[in-house]
Amino acid sequence: MKVLARVTLVLSLCIYGAFLSMNAMSEPQKIGIVIMHGKGSSPSKHVSGLASFLEDKGYLVANLEMPWSGRREYDVNVSSAEQEVETALSSLQSQGAQKVFVAGHSQGGVFTLYFAGKHTVDGIICIAPGSGVGSKVFREKLGGSVAHAEQLVAEGKGNEKVKLNDYEGKKGLFPVVTTPAVYLTWFDPDGAMNSVQSARLVNPQVPILWIVAERDYPGLRKVNIPMFETLPQNAHTWLYEPKSDHSGAPSASRDEIVRWITEVVSADPKQ
Repeated sequence: MKVLARVTLVLSLCIYGAFLSMNAMSEPQKIGIVIMHGKGSSPSKHVSGLASFLEDKGYLVANLEMPWSGRREYDVNVSSAEQEVETALSSLQSQGAQKVFVAGHSQGGVFTLYFAGKHTVDGIICIAPGSGVGSKVFREKLGGSVAHAEQLVAEGKGNEKVKLNDYEGKKGLFPVVTTPAVYLTWFDPDGAMNSVQSARLVNPQVPILWIVAERDYPGLRKVNIPMFETLPQNAHTWLYEPKSDHSGAPSASRDEIVRWITEVVSADPKQ
Protein backbone atom coordinates (compact mmCIF):
# COMPACT_ATOMS: atom_id res chain seq x y z
CA MET A 1 0.00 0.00 0.00
CA LYS A 2 2.86 2.35 0.83
CA VAL A 3 4.43 1.70 -2.59
CA LEU A 4 1.12 2.38 -4.28
CA ALA A 5 0.74 5.60 -2.29
CA ARG A 6 4.21 6.76 -3.33
CA VAL A 7 3.50 5.96 -7.00
CA THR A 8 0.20 7.81 -6.78
CA LEU A 9 1.95 10.82 -5.20
CA VAL A 10 4.66 10.89 -7.86
CA LEU A 11 2.08 10.63 -10.64
CA SER A 12 0.03 13.39 -9.07
CA LEU A 13 3.07 15.66 -8.84
CA CYS A 14 4.01 14.94 -12.46
CA ILE A 15 0.48 15.67 -13.66
CA TYR A 16 0.36 18.87 -11.59
CA GLY A 17 3.76 19.95 -12.93
CA ALA A 18 2.65 19.28 -16.50
CA PHE A 19 -0.53 21.26 -15.85
CA LEU A 20 1.46 24.24 -14.57
CA SER A 21 3.82 24.03 -17.54
CA MET A 22 0.95 23.87 -20.05
CA ASN A 23 -0.82 26.70 -18.30
CA ALA A 24 2.31 28.88 -18.47
CA MET A 25 2.71 28.07 -22.15
CA SER A 26 -0.90 28.99 -22.85
CA GLU A 27 -0.60 32.44 -21.24
CA PRO A 28 -0.48 35.14 -23.93
CA GLN A 29 2.79 36.97 -24.37
CA LYS A 30 2.95 40.49 -23.03
CA ILE A 31 3.21 43.00 -25.85
CA GLY A 32 4.73 46.46 -25.54
CA ILE A 33 4.18 49.31 -27.97
CA VAL A 34 5.69 52.77 -28.27
CA ILE A 35 3.37 55.34 -29.83
CA MET A 36 4.46 58.67 -31.32
CA HIS A 37 2.25 61.62 -32.25
CA GLY A 38 2.40 63.87 -35.30
CA LYS A 39 4.10 67.20 -35.97
CA GLY A 40 3.17 69.99 -33.57
CA SER A 41 0.85 67.63 -31.71
CA SER A 42 1.12 65.80 -28.38
CA PRO A 43 0.36 62.43 -26.76
CA SER A 44 -3.01 63.76 -25.57
CA LYS A 45 -4.39 64.51 -29.04
CA HIS A 46 -4.86 62.25 -32.08
CA VAL A 47 -3.06 59.18 -30.69
CA SER A 48 -4.56 59.20 -27.20
CA GLY A 49 -7.60 57.12 -28.17
CA LEU A 50 -5.38 54.45 -29.72
CA ALA A 51 -3.12 54.37 -26.66
CA SER A 52 -6.06 53.98 -24.28
CA PHE A 53 -7.63 51.28 -26.45
CA LEU A 54 -4.42 49.22 -26.48
CA GLU A 55 -3.97 49.60 -22.73
CA ASP A 56 -7.52 48.33 -22.22
CA LYS A 57 -6.58 45.30 -24.35
CA GLY A 58 -3.70 44.52 -21.98
CA TYR A 59 -0.84 46.04 -23.98
CA LEU A 60 2.02 47.80 -22.25
CA VAL A 61 1.99 51.27 -23.83
CA ALA A 62 4.47 54.16 -23.90
CA ASN A 63 2.76 57.19 -25.46
CA LEU A 64 5.69 59.56 -25.90
CA GLU A 65 6.01 63.29 -26.37
CA MET A 66 8.59 63.60 -29.13
CA PRO A 67 10.92 66.50 -30.06
CA TRP A 68 8.58 67.65 -32.86
CA SER A 69 5.72 68.39 -30.45
CA GLY A 70 4.30 71.90 -30.27
CA ARG A 71 5.84 72.35 -26.84
CA ARG A 72 9.33 70.97 -27.50
CA GLU A 73 10.09 72.54 -30.91
CA TYR A 74 12.98 70.23 -31.86
CA ASP A 75 14.81 70.61 -28.57
CA VAL A 76 17.11 67.65 -29.28
CA ASN A 77 18.62 66.08 -32.38
CA VAL A 78 17.58 62.91 -34.19
CA SER A 79 20.04 60.68 -32.31
CA SER A 80 18.65 61.82 -28.98
CA ALA A 81 15.11 61.14 -30.21
CA GLU A 82 16.17 57.60 -31.13
CA GLN A 83 17.51 57.16 -27.61
CA GLU A 84 14.18 58.33 -26.16
CA VAL A 85 12.41 55.57 -28.07
CA GLU A 86 15.06 52.99 -27.12
CA THR A 87 14.67 53.96 -23.46
CA ALA A 88 10.90 53.55 -23.72
CA LEU A 89 11.29 50.13 -25.33
CA SER A 90 13.69 49.02 -22.58
CA SER A 91 11.20 50.22 -19.97
CA LEU A 92 8.42 48.18 -21.59
CA GLN A 93 10.66 45.12 -21.63
CA SER A 94 11.52 45.62 -17.95
CA GLN A 95 7.76 45.60 -17.28
CA GLY A 96 7.54 42.18 -18.93
CA ALA A 97 6.99 42.92 -22.62
CA GLN A 98 8.21 39.94 -24.65
CA LYS A 99 7.43 41.51 -28.03
CA VAL A 100 7.86 45.21 -28.80
CA PHE A 101 6.41 47.35 -31.55
CA VAL A 102 6.80 50.99 -32.56
CA ALA A 103 3.95 53.05 -34.02
CA GLY A 104 3.88 56.62 -35.25
CA HIS A 105 1.25 58.95 -36.68
CA SER A 106 2.05 61.49 -39.42
CA GLN A 107 5.58 62.76 -38.70
CA GLY A 108 5.76 60.04 -36.08
CA GLY A 109 5.19 57.57 -38.93
CA VAL A 110 8.13 59.01 -40.87
CA PHE A 111 10.35 58.71 -37.81
CA THR A 112 9.12 55.16 -37.15
CA LEU A 113 10.21 54.17 -40.66
CA TYR A 114 13.65 55.69 -40.06
CA PHE A 115 13.91 54.02 -36.64
CA ALA A 116 13.21 50.60 -38.15
CA GLY A 117 16.25 50.90 -40.36
CA LYS A 118 18.57 51.18 -37.37
CA HIS A 119 16.96 49.33 -34.46
CA THR A 120 15.59 45.85 -33.82
CA VAL A 121 11.87 45.60 -33.02
CA ASP A 122 9.19 42.99 -33.71
CA GLY A 123 7.24 45.24 -36.05
CA ILE A 124 6.42 48.85 -36.91
CA ILE A 125 3.19 50.68 -37.63
CA CYS A 126 3.26 53.78 -39.81
CA ILE A 127 -0.08 55.58 -39.48
CA ALA A 128 -0.80 58.11 -42.25
CA PRO A 129 2.91 58.95 -42.52
CA GLY A 130 3.69 62.57 -43.31
CA SER A 131 5.64 63.84 -46.27
CA GLY A 132 9.36 63.33 -45.77
CA VAL A 133 11.80 66.25 -46.00
CA GLY A 134 13.22 64.87 -49.25
CA SER A 135 10.00 65.61 -51.13
CA LYS A 136 9.87 68.35 -53.75
CA VAL A 137 7.51 70.51 -51.70
CA PHE A 138 9.72 70.38 -48.61
CA ARG A 139 12.81 71.24 -50.62
CA GLU A 140 10.99 74.23 -52.11
CA LYS A 141 9.39 75.48 -48.89
CA LEU A 142 12.33 74.94 -46.53
CA GLY A 143 15.32 75.27 -48.83
CA GLY A 144 16.04 78.82 -47.66
CA SER A 145 15.75 77.93 -43.98
CA VAL A 146 18.04 74.90 -44.39
CA ALA A 147 20.61 77.05 -46.21
CA HIS A 148 20.44 79.65 -43.43
CA ALA A 149 21.00 76.97 -40.78
CA GLU A 150 23.98 75.60 -42.72
CA GLN A 151 25.46 79.09 -42.93
CA LEU A 152 25.09 79.62 -39.18
CA VAL A 153 26.80 76.29 -38.47
CA ALA A 154 29.65 77.28 -40.81
CA GLU A 155 30.00 80.56 -38.89
CA GLY A 156 30.33 78.69 -35.60
CA LYS A 157 26.83 79.59 -34.44
CA GLY A 158 25.36 76.10 -34.70
CA ASN A 159 24.49 75.86 -31.00
CA GLU A 160 22.82 79.25 -30.64
CA LYS A 161 19.02 79.18 -30.71
CA VAL A 162 17.38 81.04 -33.58
CA LYS A 163 14.02 81.17 -35.34
CA LEU A 164 13.85 78.82 -38.33
CA ASN A 165 11.00 77.51 -40.45
CA ASP A 166 9.03 74.29 -40.34
CA TYR A 167 6.36 73.30 -42.85
CA GLU A 168 3.11 71.36 -42.83
CA GLY A 169 0.71 71.21 -45.74
CA LYS A 170 -2.30 72.19 -43.63
CA LYS A 171 -0.55 75.06 -41.81
CA GLY A 172 2.01 76.16 -44.36
CA LEU A 173 5.25 77.65 -43.07
CA PHE A 174 5.54 78.33 -39.35
CA PRO A 175 8.47 79.25 -37.08
CA VAL A 176 10.29 77.02 -34.59
CA VAL A 177 13.01 78.10 -32.19
CA THR A 178 15.93 75.69 -32.01
CA THR A 179 19.65 75.52 -32.76
CA PRO A 180 20.84 75.28 -36.38
CA ALA A 181 22.84 72.13 -35.60
CA VAL A 182 19.77 70.33 -34.22
CA TYR A 183 17.54 71.72 -36.96
CA LEU A 184 19.70 70.23 -39.70
CA THR A 185 19.46 66.73 -38.24
CA TRP A 186 15.70 66.96 -38.80
CA PHE A 187 15.49 68.98 -42.00
CA ASP A 188 18.48 68.00 -44.11
CA PRO A 189 16.63 66.83 -47.26
CA ASP A 190 18.95 63.84 -47.53
CA GLY A 191 18.93 63.07 -43.82
CA ALA A 192 16.98 60.98 -41.32
CA MET A 193 13.52 62.25 -42.21
CA ASN A 194 13.81 61.46 -45.90
CA SER A 195 11.10 58.79 -46.00
CA VAL A 196 11.97 57.47 -49.47
CA GLN A 197 15.51 56.80 -48.31
CA SER A 198 14.31 55.26 -45.04
CA ALA A 199 11.94 52.90 -46.85
CA ARG A 200 14.91 51.33 -48.64
CA LEU A 201 16.85 50.81 -45.42
CA VAL A 202 14.23 48.98 -43.35
CA ASN A 203 15.33 45.52 -42.24
CA PRO A 204 13.32 43.03 -44.36
CA GLN A 205 12.83 40.93 -41.21
CA VAL A 206 10.77 43.74 -39.64
CA PRO A 207 7.10 43.56 -40.69
CA ILE A 208 5.30 46.84 -41.37
CA LEU A 209 1.67 47.83 -41.07
CA TRP A 210 1.43 50.71 -43.53
CA ILE A 211 -1.72 52.76 -42.95
CA VAL A 212 -3.02 55.25 -45.51
CA ALA A 213 -6.37 56.84 -44.63
CA GLU A 214 -8.98 56.87 -47.38
CA ARG A 215 -9.64 60.58 -46.82
CA ASP A 216 -6.05 61.59 -46.10
CA TYR A 217 -4.63 64.65 -47.82
CA PRO A 218 -4.46 63.90 -51.56
CA GLY A 219 -0.76 64.72 -51.63
CA LEU A 220 0.00 62.17 -48.91
CA ARG A 221 -2.08 59.45 -50.57
CA LYS A 222 -0.29 60.19 -53.84
CA VAL A 223 3.05 59.57 -52.10
CA ASN A 224 2.20 56.86 -49.58
CA ILE A 225 0.27 54.39 -51.74
CA PRO A 226 3.19 53.95 -54.19
CA MET A 227 5.71 54.03 -51.33
CA PHE A 228 4.17 50.88 -49.88
CA GLU A 229 5.39 49.03 -52.98
CA THR A 230 8.99 50.10 -52.24
CA LEU A 231 9.05 48.57 -48.75
CA PRO A 232 11.12 45.39 -48.33
CA GLN A 233 9.09 42.24 -48.94
CA ASN A 234 7.79 40.53 -45.83
CA ALA A 235 4.81 38.19 -45.52
CA HIS A 236 3.38 40.41 -42.78
CA THR A 237 3.96 43.80 -44.35
CA TRP A 238 0.40 44.94 -45.02
CA LEU A 239 -1.36 47.99 -46.41
CA TYR A 240 -4.49 49.14 -44.59
CA GLU A 241 -6.81 51.98 -45.62
CA PRO A 242 -9.16 53.05 -42.83
CA LYS A 243 -12.27 55.06 -43.68
CA SER A 244 -11.02 58.23 -42.01
CA ASP A 245 -9.19 61.48 -42.56
CA HIS A 246 -5.57 62.15 -41.58
CA SER A 247 -6.23 63.09 -37.95
CA GLY A 248 -8.66 60.25 -37.33
CA ALA A 249 -6.44 57.50 -38.72
CA PRO A 250 -4.98 56.30 -35.38
CA SER A 251 -8.37 55.64 -33.77
CA ALA A 252 -9.92 54.33 -36.98
CA SER A 253 -7.12 51.77 -37.31
CA ARG A 254 -7.11 50.44 -33.76
CA ASP A 255 -8.90 47.15 -34.45
CA GLU A 256 -6.69 46.45 -37.46
CA ILE A 257 -3.59 47.24 -35.43
CA VAL A 258 -4.57 44.65 -32.79
CA ARG A 259 -5.42 42.12 -35.52
CA TRP A 260 -2.08 42.69 -37.28
CA ILE A 261 0.02 42.51 -34.10
CA THR A 262 -1.75 39.29 -33.10
CA GLU A 263 -0.97 37.82 -36.53
CA VAL A 264 2.70 38.85 -36.36
CA VAL A 265 3.18 37.47 -32.85
CA SER A 266 1.38 34.18 -33.56
CA ALA A 267 3.45 33.64 -36.71
CA ASP A 268 6.77 33.99 -34.88
CA PRO A 269 8.41 30.52 -34.72
CA LYS A 270 10.37 31.58 -31.62
CA GLN A 271 7.24 31.67 -29.47
